[in-house]
Amino acid sequence: MPSPYRGRFAPTPSGPLHFGSLVAALGSFLDAKAHCGEWLVRIEDVDKTRSQSGAAEVILKQLQDHGLVWDGPVVQQSDRDSIYQHKLEQLAHYLYSCDCSRKAIRARADCYDGYCRTRQPRSSPHAIRFKNDQPVLTFSDRWHGTVTASTICAREDFIVRRRDQLYAYQLAVVVDDIAQGITDIVRGSDLLQPSFWQLSLWQCLAKRQPRMMHLPLVVDPVGRKLSKQNHAPAIDSRCAMDNLRAAAKYLQLDLPDAQDVADLLSIAVEKWRKKWQITTD
Repeated sequence: MPSPYRGRFAPTPSGPLHFGSLVAALGSFLDAKAHCGEWLVRIEDVDKTRSQSGAAEVILKQLQDHGLVWDGPVVQQSDRDSIYQHKLEQLAHYLYSCDCSRKAIRARADCYDGYCRTRQPRSSPHAIRFKNDQPVLTFSDRWHGTVTASTICAREDFIVRRRDQLYAYQLAVVVDDIAQGITDIVRGSDLLQPSFWQLSLWQCLAKRQPRMMHLPLVVDPVGRKLSKQNHAPAIDSRCAMDNLRAAAKYLQLDLPDAQDVADLLSIAVEKWRKKWQITTD
């Protein structure tokens, strides 16, 4: 029997939610509820250098203001360093140290070439890489269809712990998704390419893969990804109904007038269920 649906939204607390974040949150929420499943929220602050004090609390309040209420406790990656370290110890056979700088890697090839597989690092600190001997090079995406790796970089031995001793996103996100029993990952299309590395790690750690759906990427007027780094403005919770309608439109859903946020989301769930022909029998 397939596992019950369990999805998640995993924002980085580098600032409040912007419109692109809301599109990703809404899409993952609608898919979970349309499947009569659970929707979790995880604060992805494994990169402590990017986290802003108080941002996680602001994000959670913004989600609540938009009716996007999660199931179960909120997990914060910054509390899970010991778990990531234990997983690295379990993976020791698949790992090796690397002291190559980005400049040195670029001088040799477009992507990392496995240079340190057969040598000992001569400098410290160094990164730890995963031996990507069985790379995932294609997968089925519910929005994009069959997705094939566009560059040889999908085959490279990727970093699981950085030179600064912080655990890499690729490791943390997969370890946490497996630990939380995530069955479906719904997120922005900016993460399509990292999915190949992550699915390779899923294959090694869990012997299974989640279903994937990468939503349309929200861009600014000059075509750049809408992001906190590009100074995207925070969504205004006082305009929650308008924000949700705009986000739904980006997801190809036209929502009618509604009495309140809860009513609007109920309509959106049914429209999502119909759009993607989701049955819950």
